[in-house]
Order: sequence, then C-alpha cells, then structure tokens
Amino acid sequence: MTRDVVWQEFAIDKAFRAHAKGQRPCLLWFTGLSGSGKSTIASLLEQRLAAAGKHTYLLDGDNVRHGLCRDLDFTLEDRAENIRRIGEVGRLMVDAGLMTLTAFISPLRSERRIARELFTRDEFIEIFVDTPIDVCEQRDPKGLYGKARAGTIRDFTGIDSPYEQPESPELCLNTVRHSPGKCVEQILAYLILHGFVNRNAADIAER
Repeated sequence: MTRDVVWQEFAIDKAFRAHAKGQRPCLLWFTGLSGSGKSTIASLLEQRLAAAGKHTYLLDGDNVRHGLCRDLDFTLEDRAENIRRIGEVGRLMVDAGLMTLTAFISPLRSERRIARELFTRDEFIEIFVDTPIDVCEQRDPKGLYGKARAGTIRDFTGIDSPYEQPESPELCLNTVRHSPGKCVEQILAYLILHGFVNRNAADIAER
C-alpha cells in the first residue's frame, strides 16, 4: 500500500447492510484436497441458505480462475496470490452483508491464517472437508490425479505439492462416513447454534 492511499469511510456500512438483509454476514471457508467434495457441499449449503431467505454468494476455485485469477498459475507463489485475492473479495462480500461461501483447496495454513485475519473473530468459519487422498483419487471427477501421477500436471496438491490440514477448524466434515447432505446438516447446526440461521428458517428450507 502506498502512503498516498487513504481508506474512505462511507455512511452505509456493514452493519447497515446486514440489518437491511436481516442476517449476520460471515465467510464459510471450505478447504480440502481436490475431489474432497468442497464445491458439492458448498453448493448444497448455499441452496439451503437461499431457500431459508438468506442472501448468499459462492466463490468457487475453478470459476474464479476463469476471470479474477486467470493470470495465475499453480506454483506456490501464484496459489498464495490466488488465496490473497479470494480473501479480499470475500471480505468485500461480507462487508456487503452477504453470507459468503468459498470452495478452494487453499493448501497452506499460513495462507488461510492471512485470510482469517481479514475478518472479525466470529465472521470467519473454516470448514475442513476431510477426505483421504486415496478416496479423492478414486473419485477423481476431473481426471486431475491421473494426470498428476502421469507427470502431465505439475505442482498438484497432495502429489508433488503440500497440503497442510487445518489444526483447529470451526468444522471438520468426514465425507467417507457422511453424505454431502449430512455434512450440510452439520454446518447448518453450527450456524443455528451461533445465531447465523434461525432454526425455523432452516426447517422450512429442508421442506
């Protein structure tokens, strides 16, 4: 940041936007290996939240790389910049009063910690989609693990690039034991407990 850039304050702030939408904004940060089920669970959750009358937006890793991050590769440096940008966009969306969901591998704890620090303590909800790499490889919905094993893709998380599991996420989802729908129920239970979603609204969404 240069010395000549000054933050501009406006009369309409996050509290006003949240009140207008009748909700508590937050960032639901899904992290896990490729093929773990991040996007599937995040999409199902967004549908439930929208049905309950919540204002949401879902940022998906592949989709973002078609535009905002199309200039980035998959080196550790570019991945760090990818996550930095997503953290900043997520912060703006939370400031807009939205319940924002992000589905990114985000492999390093340091990057996720930097993203977390952009938010107040209760706004950032880290959700670890805990799926063993052998299960992810069996699923391999995009054929990426096969290409990584064959050496046609470099710097692939879990193969020749590291993934650091969260040490204390707000939620840990076991996708081997539980279906995507059951994982969504676990997240909704957390959101109800912490006052982000009204229990009656969640029940209506389920119907």
